[in-house]
Amino acid sequence: MLPTAPPLAHPATPNPADYLDRMLEFLTSIGLPVRETSFAKPGFLPGLLIEKGELLLDRARLLYPGDLLHEAGHLAVTAAAERPLLGANVTENHPEKEGEELAVLLWTYAACCHLNIPPIVVFHPDGYKEQNEWLINMFTSGSYMALPLLVWMGLTTTEGFPTMTRWLRE
Repeated sequence: MLPTAPPLAHPATPNPADYLDRMLEFLTSIGLPVRETSFAKPGFLPGLLIEKGELLLDRARLLYPGDLLHEAGHLAVTAAAERPLLGANVTENHPEKEGEELAVLLWTYAACCHLNIPPIVVFHPDGYKEQNEWLINMFTSGSYMALPLLVWMGLTTTEGFPTMTRWLRE
């Protein structure tokens, strides 16, 4: 049986901050180090900023720790040669990257499964255009709408998902 993430929990059950260090260790281990700093300018999401392909974290400003995995997913599904070019809102001035959002969502779910983090930590009620529960229900029921993208990117196999063959696109 394939591993799946823990079921949708009541939003008050997990404390997202409890998972932040686990996420940081994971991202560093796969080659996406996060630089902790403080910054005055706002990021696309509170406490997070992508600058020249680097993920910056301001713990004091971070509202939703799970957003770290989602933003890392944007870097992970971007071809290695293009990764250093990403910044701020990754889709701004790059409309072709909007199609990668589905791959990012599924990559993020796979990371939740790998780290044994409840999906509600990442797919929180204040994000995802009020579609967070729908996304969690889709993924936990085995409906992986973007799986062909992740397979095409060489990150997983259809049969093996949510286990990833590789976490970063070459």
